[in-house]
Amino acid sequence: MTTKEMIISSSGHETRVAILEDDQVAEIFIEREHQRGVVGNLYKGRVSKVLPGMQSAFVDLGLERDGFLYVSDVIATFEEFDRLETDEDDVPAGNGAVRGPGSADGRASGGGPGARNRRERDKGPEPKIEELLKEGQEIIVQVAKEPLGTKGARLTSHATMPGRFLVFMPTVDHVGVSRKIDSREERSRLRGIVREFREQNGFTGGVIIRTAAASRPKEDIVSDLSYFHKVWTEIRQKSETSRAPAVVYREQSLVAKLLRDLLTEEYSAIRIDNDQEYRRVYELIERIMPSLAPKVKLYNKEYPIFEEYGVQAEIDRALRSKVWLKSGGSIVINQTEALVAIDVNTGRYVGKKTAGRLEDTILKTNLEAVKEIVRQIRLRDLGGIIVLDFIDMEEKKNRQKVFQAVEQELRKDRSPSKALQVSDFGLVIITRKRVKQSLERVLTEPCPYCLGSAVIKSRSTICYEILSEVKKISADLNGQSLVLRVNPDIARALKDEERAAFKELKQSIGREIAVKPDGQRHPEQFDLMAVG
Repeated sequence: MTTKEMIISSSGHETRVAILEDDQVAEIFIEREHQRGVVGNLYKGRVSKVLPGMQSAFVDLGLERDGFLYVSDVIATFEEFDRLETDEDDVPAGNGAVRGPGSADGRASGGGPGARNRRERDKGPEPKIEELLKEGQEIIVQVAKEPLGTKGARLTSHATMPGRFLVFMPTVDHVGVSRKIDSREERSRLRGIVREFREQNGFTGGVIIRTAAASRPKEDIVSDLSYFHKVWTEIRQKSETSRAPAVVYREQSLVAKLLRDLLTEEYSAIRIDNDQEYRRVYELIERIMPSLAPKVKLYNKEYPIFEEYGVQAEIDRALRSKVWLKSGGSIVINQTEALVAIDVNTGRYVGKKTAGRLEDTILKTNLEAVKEIVRQIRLRDLGGIIVLDFIDMEEKKNRQKVFQAVEQELRKDRSPSKALQVSDFGLVIITRKRVKQSLERVLTEPCPYCLGSAVIKSRSTICYEILSEVKKISADLNGQSLVLRVNPDIARALKDEERAAFKELKQSIGREIAVKPDGQRHPEQFDLMAVG
């Protein structure tokens, strides 16, 4: 069984959380006060543009960029639950659902082929986006995916609000139970608690009962229901009085959200370096999972908590492209706009000293790389299309072993993912759901020197560009001399390695060129001035 720890570093401006699995950093979460994430937030938005050709619409949320809403996220897909018998176990998976300790709670448990066919027969042609939305129309939407790069937030009109024991879905009128709760009596008891509350309080909306609710007392379930009832009432009141665009509901803080969704008996400790945050966490855990309250520890050493538990070193390594393996092999990770490419190399690993086959050395390196690749994917929060380029193996059984190892390791990942073996050359493609920005995007920004390209022109290239520019303007100088302002590195290159070419240029134009180093200039920038 995997032993987990949660390390929380909190200040007034930033909160960082690390999840350790068997003393290795597996996941990092960072939230800054002025850059809080928007996934899970509900907005009263205004439709700014309807695109019939793409069957989607842009919605103004008051953010930097408009959100993007597909027609499939507008139509009332959850109306099919109204036609289901109340004893069926369908649990819809809304776009905003959070996968946590009862991860399967967020997955749809189909009501069998008969139910599915019946729904397909009843369902007529899907309405078009232009029939559902008009420009200027005000709608309530939830952010399902953070804005990434130049893309706006992905939206849905089917809100989901996770609690510790329940998931509330205000656009649905159905009560579902996680299939992981096997006992018929327990399922019936939990449904009864929810139905009783709905009848007594006029509570509308759908509820999914999560795995964590099994064997919990009635008070815990009612506590979640009361919270949802109160919050949804406030949201409706706020949406009626606010002018679009406006936030009508904000998701909980990072720490509260992680405790709500991740906390299980597997956690051996929750360590916090801030006294105020420690008290909040202790009170929350005492309410939702009292058995874990003694495991909440206040870290009060002067040495930073992330340094103490090796988290900062892992973050620093996660910002580098090359990761060394224990055997001496390595993996190289490159993020691009379209995909993530991960290459596996034997590096310094040459196999055992005793006689052995090259194939065995390659297989051992690939299998070791699999574990580190999946750990780095989770740690860096890489998403979209991820291409793994393993070292070529001749034997099909070995390629299959590596692919099975990839699938096995991906089961540890909470984000939905799928692996596909695409060639005999060692390529494996993973698709992984991307909800928020990767660790690199959160912690870094494009280099001002290279503008994110990772390269700049060489000194020789820039020198020859300068020489070409001088030749171009030499006919218009009218006896004037030239002053050249350049970066100090380029000035040195003109006096050293490109000295001969520079001397030849001065002779060809018959004028002196004064070189003035300027430390404020980018290497690729230069100024030519005619004087005299």
